[in-house]
Amino acid sequence: MSDFMDKAKDYAEKNDDKVDEGAERAGELVDKRVDDKYDKAIDKGVDEVQQRTRGGDTV
Repeated sequence: MSDFMDKAKDYAEKNDDKVDEGAERAGELVDKRVDDKYDKAIDKGVDEVQQRTRGGDTV
C-alpha cells in the first residue's frame, strides 16, 4: 500500500493544478447530486485537498 501512496503523492506534487481542478469538479458534481445539502462540508473537503497540493494554491 505504501508504494501506491508514494505514487499518488508524487503525482499530486507534479500535477497540483490537475489535482486542484479535479477536486473542484468532483465537489461541484457532488453538490449538484445532493442539491447542495452538504455544500459547506464539500467545500471544506475541496479546500483541504487544494491546501495539501503545493502549499495551498486553490482554483
